[in-house]
Amino acid sequence: MPSKTLKRGLYLITPDDPDPSQLFARTRPLLAFASCLQLRNKAMDADALRVAGIALRSACTDAGVPLLINDDAALAAELGADGVHLGEHDGDIASARRLLGDDAIIGASCYDDIERARRLAAEGASYLAFGAFFPSPTKPNARRASLQLLRDSAHLGLPRVAIGGITPDNAPSLVDAGADLVAVISGVFDAPDPVAAARAYLSLF
Repeated sequence: MPSKTLKRGLYLITPDDPDPSQLFARTRPLLAFASCLQLRNKAMDADALRVAGIALRSACTDAGVPLLINDDAALAAELGADGVHLGEHDGDIASARRLLGDDAIIGASCYDDIERARRLAAEGASYLAFGAFFPSPTKPNARRASLQLLRDSAHLGLPRVAIGGITPDNAPSLVDAGADLVAVISGVFDAPDPVAAARAYLSLF
């Protein structure tokens, strides 16, 4: 089993800002409130994403916050990130584990599927992500998950990450159902005061 684990709290995901410097400037003040940071950006090319990753790797190390890379285990290895998050079509846990090492954090999207969660847990996932629980501007057509799914997956013994349209107002229902972390992009980065928003999410734990 991997030795690194995620603390309960805010699972912060970067927005689709195309400018690495601007993304860094927006993200760095929020690290004090994050249990981990996932670098996810669909607006940057590979070179820009690498530049952003190098800067965020350093900032996350200074803040003591694990850095995870979305979708790309090879980039995670290149950057020396703490792990990777794998979606449905992003490769398998065993290959990522061989590349990143036994102590890497390797998370997996389970969407609305408890059987997928059971399989990925058996394959060595470090945490399981479920959702979307609410309508999300990031993925408006995402599959919807139920609160019961968080309860039903408790026996798997892994941290459960809830994602999808989560706000400080609706997040308590997820935490009550068993979510160990809430994954947020727009709820923090699009807020009038992102630092206050990040603090509000953290206060739920």
